Parts: sequence; structure tokens; C-alpha cells
Amino acid sequence: MPTPRTPPTAAHAAVCLAVLVVVTAGCTGPTSPGDGPTSPPGAAPTPSASESLLTDEIGPHTEVGRLADGFPGELVPVPPGAEVLVSSAAPVADGAVEISLNVRTAQDTAGLLDAVRAPLLAAGFTESVPAAPEAGLAAQVTFARSEGAELLVVGVLDRDGTRTMTLGGTVRTAAP
Repeated sequence: MPTPRTPPTAAHAAVCLAVLVVVTAGCTGPTSPGDGPTSPPGAAPTPSASESLLTDEIGPHTEVGRLADGFPGELVPVPPGAEVLVSSAAPVADGAVEISLNVRTAQDTAGLLDAVRAPLLAAGFTESVPAAPEAGLAAQVTFARSEGAELLVVGVLDRDGTRTMTLGGTVRTAAP
């Protein structure tokens, strides 16, 4: 008999978002060998060219460049003018779907958040904004419904006039 799934908590979502910040912070780096820090003697070895940190394999519920099958686009629409980088929609217990959406856009942060905020609030989600977003983020918002059983965390990274929005969590495709 499967173990009942515990609803995600805001702390769990915050940890996921913090991981995103750390991962995306590593996406930019020195442009030439002299631009970056040097390793002190005895430092841990860095991966060699033969070691792959990324895989070419895409998960069964993930799509690159478009919305994944089963992604609740009516509930969480792609903001106008945004390019879908990657999305996923994996069914879980009780008709819920674990989703993630990463988009890139030149749209301003406020407009980007408004595009996802309106349908979520209309669907009965409540919004929570931390006193300050995680370090490195231009904005961070959490949306919850069903006493926290449905939880979405949104983070916006602003770099060089381009915003990358990452949204992730668990929702039900039909309102409770």
C-alpha cells in the first residue's frame, strides 16, 4: 500500500527556490581563463571535460521549448511574449500535478508576475510575498490553495534586461 503523500510546505518550496538560485547563479561565469578565481593548492579537483554534469535525457513528463503534456496552461499561463525554456507536468496522487515552468522574457518583473497572479487568484489561490526575495532574485511570490496542499513558488531572476521566471509546485487541475 503506498504511503500517503504529505502536502508540500512553504519551507519545502523555499528550499526548492533556493536551489534554483544557486543553480542559476552558476550559469554565468568567467569569459576567459584569467577572469575567474584560481584554485588554491590542494583544492578539490574540478570536473574534467570527460565528466558530464548535465544529461541529454529529458524526463518523461518534461518538454523543452513548449508546455509539457498535461500542464495546466489555463491555471498557469505562459506570460505574453515569454519563451518557454522548459516545463514539466507529472501526475501525483489525488489528481494533483507537480509542475514546473521556466520562461525567459524582456517583460518587466511586475508585468511578468501579474500575468501569472491573475489566474491563480481567480482560481482561489492566496498570495504570500516574503519581506525580501531570496538573494539574487528580483521577485519571489508563493501562491497556496487547499490549506497548503496546492503550493506554487515563483521566482524571477533579472539579468542584463532579461527576466527568467521559474515557477514550481503542486496543483490540482480541477479546483477543489
